[in-house]
Amino acid sequence: MATLRTNLENGMPLLAILYSIDELTIFQVRKIMHDLLNIHAAEAFKPYQVLENHQMMFDILNDPNNYVQHVRRYANSLMTTTTFGYRVSTANDPHFTELFDVLDEFLLLGQTGLAALLDYLPALQMLPTWMLPVKQRAQSNHRKEKALYRYHWDKAKADILSSESPNPSFSVGLVKEQKNHGFSDDFAAYIAGTLLEAGTDTTATTLIWFLCAMLIFPGVQERAKAELERVVGADRMPRIEDEPNLQYIRGCVKESLRWMPITIMGAMPHALTEDSNYMGFRLPKGAALVNNVYAIHSDSVRFPRPHEFDPDRFKDDKQNFYDAAVNPDVSQRDQFCFGAGRRICPGIHVADRSLFLGISRLLWAFDFKRPLDDNGNEIVPDHTKITQGFLAAPLDFEFVITPRDSKRAEIIRSEWETAKRDSLDPETMQWINFPKGT
Repeated sequence: MATLRTNLENGMPLLAILYSIDELTIFQVRKIMHDLLNIHAAEAFKPYQVLENHQMMFDILNDPNNYVQHVRRYANSLMTTTTFGYRVSTANDPHFTELFDVLDEFLLLGQTGLAALLDYLPALQMLPTWMLPVKQRAQSNHRKEKALYRYHWDKAKADILSSESPNPSFSVGLVKEQKNHGFSDDFAAYIAGTLLEAGTDTTATTLIWFLCAMLIFPGVQERAKAELERVVGADRMPRIEDEPNLQYIRGCVKESLRWMPITIMGAMPHALTEDSNYMGFRLPKGAALVNNVYAIHSDSVRFPRPHEFDPDRFKDDKQNFYDAAVNPDVSQRDQFCFGAGRRICPGIHVADRSLFLGISRLLWAFDFKRPLDDNGNEIVPDHTKITQGFLAAPLDFEFVITPRDSKRAEIIRSEWETAKRDSLDPETMQWINFPKGT
């Protein structure tokens, strides 16, 4: 653990450190994250998810042109509350914009040819920093990242230690684990901070891909709305409890991840812990393996007509994301965006519910329409035009969002006003009345 602290202080990112520490420590970190984010722990976060969704719906209703920012705030505030215990109430929050600046720079650096060469030939990393501009940028970005992570961790830890009954968050358990294992605040900040990064852009980008699909495949939008009318009606928004009766909506959620996976080559490369053989090839211990998610999801044998957005692929699939991920019959897995094996994403339970709430309520409340060009022709997004780098997102596309009717618009306003009144401080917009016993 002492080596780990030294590496962090010298500016080595956590993901690089994990390759240099012993397997027991990696196991401990993984166990801590899964223990603090298991299905039972995720239940405590339901009020956060519902409230943040109410604000997202209200923000989109009032300012539809900034849909992307509202979705990003939704995803980011979900992660700050579940990870640290406090909200991001506006997209103008400086720490919100800083997170995406750090993320964007990280993704740009990761896709450069020189960065790949440094990974392939580690000896080149010993060259003076002035000879490696990409290394200078990486070190600068790391300093910003570390300061951001420490801001969040230090604030959360201080709030937890000063409160007799802190609101549920990942950091509550992490403070206890820090006492048990003695790891540093830098290390704790990186454990929590990587969750913040991983959960923010992935959830937001999945919802943006979903909108793109609704414009390309309008028939799916109509079928989904018909199911919502039958099960939920127009007098209230969908609730988490409606999920078992909304199988087509569940199919939309699963297909959003399957159709255009945001981590097309898996979340992160993995290293073999021992020699292995696969299809006649010998793979030595330490070899880096990537999970080619895009190829799996585009397999026409596994998923006929793979480039079509078809929620009916999952019409008989009652599994949640986690159940599908651990199904011993790999052919029954719905998608591979959360990784595979022991290192599957620990936030899978939270993501499942957040995406269901987001997709079901957006479909219930709004019409998504293609805009028209100067000649009156509909503009259809091109889903093959994507960003480059670690996360695959659609390039900016035009769309029109309108409330389906005035009644639904009023329900959205009323639900948000009630949520604010019952749960939030009117000045800080932070939680002051968290439902106990949830």
